[in-house]
Amino acid sequence: MAFRIKKCEHLLAISNPIQTKKYECESCVISGDSWVHLRTCQQCGITLCCDSSPNKHASKHAADYGHAVVISAEPNERWMWCYVHQELSKY
Repeated sequence: MAFRIKKCEHLLAISNPIQTKKYECESCVISGDSWVHLRTCQQCGITLCCDSSPNKHASKHAADYGHAVVISAEPNERWMWCYVHQELSKY
């Protein structure tokens, strides 16, 4: 019997990922802070800093607004992350 890996429903719902046009964390720009890497919310399209950054704006946004999925906004990276299920998927 072969096992099948099942993606969570949040990742399966993303068929055409929202790409960012700005390479900056919108919240860090406002506060004058810096970031390490960027993530783009797949529900509203905002680009925010990752959990390696001091402010962790992307995960705070996910928790505050219930927006489950982000994609990496880094050049040449093609993956999605679901905060609810802690699941990673390539696209």
